[in-house]
Amino acid sequence: MGASSSTEKISAEQHELETLATSTGSLPSLQKAFEKLADPQTKSIPLKSLQKCFCFNFREPISQASHMPENFPKLLSNLGTSIVDLFFITDKEGVDWIQFLRGYIKCCGRMPTSALINILCKLYAATSSKAGFPLKVEFESDDIDCKISGYFTSRDVLMFLPICWIMSQSSRMLKLSQGQAKIEMPDTNHLLLSAVTSCAEDVKGLNVWDCSISDMEVQLPAQKFHMWVLSTVPTLAHCFTQYVHARIRRLAISEDNLEHSNLPISDICFTESPSKHLLTCGRAWAISLTLRSTISEEVLNTCITGNADGTNHNLLYSSSIHGRGLNRFWSNIEGYHGPLLILVSASSGNIDESNSTVDRWVIGVLTEQGFENKDQFYGSSGYLYALSPIFHVFSPHGM
Repeated sequence: MGASSSTEKISAEQHELETLATSTGSLPSLQKAFEKLADPQTKSIPLKSLQKCFCFNFREPISQASHMPENFPKLLSNLGTSIVDLFFITDKEGVDWIQFLRGYIKCCGRMPTSALINILCKLYAATSSKAGFPLKVEFESDDIDCKISGYFTSRDVLMFLPICWIMSQSSRMLKLSQGQAKIEMPDTNHLLLSAVTSCAEDVKGLNVWDCSISDMEVQLPAQKFHMWVLSTVPTLAHCFTQYVHARIRRLAISEDNLEHSNLPISDICFTESPSKHLLTCGRAWAISLTLRSTISEEVLNTCITGNADGTNHNLLYSSSIHGRGLNRFWSNIEGYHGPLLILVSASSGNIDESNSTVDRWVIGVLTEQGFENKDQFYGSSGYLYALSPIFHVFSPHGM
């Protein structure tokens, strides 16, 4: 079952699929997962078991203080069945080894980023439809690189981003959860505003410093949204692949049964905890989504793995801690030659007795190496970021 013995003859399709799975490094995990899920008699995985492998468990009612969109729990509850229906297609009551491999390759095989974005949008559309609120998007065909038409609303994107966050962090959550997990969502308002201003056609008068995200009703053409993800946050496309791989791997290494691959959720909080640093979890995630190197994980870990007292061992300099001035700045960063992320907070506007309108903003720069005191130019190019109130990235390679 799963792995074929040397004496068994395998079909050309099975050989090809196993070769593709080997290229992803996941064949051993797939074999172990299949052995645990499959019925010994039918040599296939019951559909309900496979759906359970990709689902979330809500063990307690979600608290009213979580500020979660009303339909969000329904989305998560229908994610597992949507994955199986979309990718593990079968006309039987179970999924055999070849169908299991084929489904995994559809989810996690090597493919262009644009195709991964299409898959992510298809999954979100299917999950929303199962949850009872279908999207206004259409796909030309079942091909992974087909054209997408219609539009997303700003409220669709408001729930799309947290779904992506949970999928991308599933592996970390499974490791940290002990019995049940309380998920704290990062603030994604700056990402939503970026998508809205980049895609929508009727937002010229939008004040990004003073707008209600939850009350926005803006249409984002699907093709433009696809291009926004591709050009602004390209690694967002990999969150589904990460999710499927994490669930399969968790099931393969668990000593017991299917329960250990599930993420039991006790609560979901949509209000990010206040941070005394400029690098909040939401900003760190946004920056990480623009990068394709290991620096991406380093930036996110800086925010997630901080100490209980709010300090972080990766922090080289903070004006509130080390004092202001270039001398203080240089004395703290001199000698460091690794990747460097600098965030600057400032404000603009008029402050007087009759008018106190002040717009606050945060910008950032990411370099691949630290600063050196030289009398000539040195180093490689870097990234410039607008982080708050709206997110934009200016890469060294252009848009």
